[in-house]
Amino acid sequence: MLKFVKGPLESIDGVEIYPIISLLIFFIFFTALFWWVITAKKDYIKYVSRMPLDFDTDEESHNNQKTDLS
Repeated sequence: MLKFVKGPLESIDGVEIYPIISLLIFFIFFTALFWWVITAKKDYIKYVSRMPLDFDTDEESHNNQKTDLS
């Protein structure tokens, strides 16, 4: 299986840089995400965690308002 992937890639000049770039993108993204999680304000995290629950109650009250107008 590996020869089907490795064979065509050997003929491309400079192909060895792509795994290094991929690793750097992966590392930078998750380092930045980790830093954001550590420095995020606790109030914002609580607000965002309640959003799905608040959406359901907002939708129900919105539907009730529609029926009251009819």
